[in-house]
Order: sequence, then C-alpha cells, then structure tokens
Amino acid sequence: MPLEPLSQKEIEDRLAELPGWSQEGDRIARSYRLPSHFAATAMVVHIAQVQEELDHHTDLTLGYNTVSLTVNTHTVGAVTKRDFTLARRIEELAPGHGAQ
Repeated sequence: MPLEPLSQKEIEDRLAELPGWSQEGDRIARSYRLPSHFAATAMVVHIAQVQEELDHHTDLTLGYNTVSLTVNTHTVGAVTKRDFTLARRIEELAPGHGAQ
C-alpha cells in the first residue's frame, strides 16, 4: 500500500504530541541544543543509525552544539505517517545525548 500524505489536521494533531516540532511547508522540523559539539556529533550518528533501520532519511544539519533536521517523505513530497515514526524515535533518543 503506497504512503499517503497526511491532512493538515492530522499533521497538527501529531505535532501536538511532539513538543518542539513544527511544520515548515511540506516538512516537519526540529532543532536541538546539546551540551557540546561532541554530544551533537554523537546524536547525528545515532539518528543516522535509526534512519538506516527505518530506511527513512532526514536532512540533518550539525552545528557546534546544535542538531537541526527536517523530515518529509521525498517519494510523496509531503508529510506522511513515516515522518512521525522517525520523529518519535528521534525524540526518544535525544535525552540520552543531553539534547534540549
């Protein structure tokens, strides 16, 4: 079964369950501040592992002590359930890296 874009209402409802996440056009996005560059780099590697596991990839930006990402389903060109699955997984791993 092909992935379907979520409605605006579905996106808003799911974002309400993910504090810090927002919609930016056809994507959902989040930025994290971490205690150090090393912690930020480790978080990027951890996110990459989850992305490989889910076979779903984000656009990641690594700053000195920040990690920013935007997520959408490229093959659909919109936000899908898959994007929120990945966002939830990232939210679960973030505290272990000291992310805020």
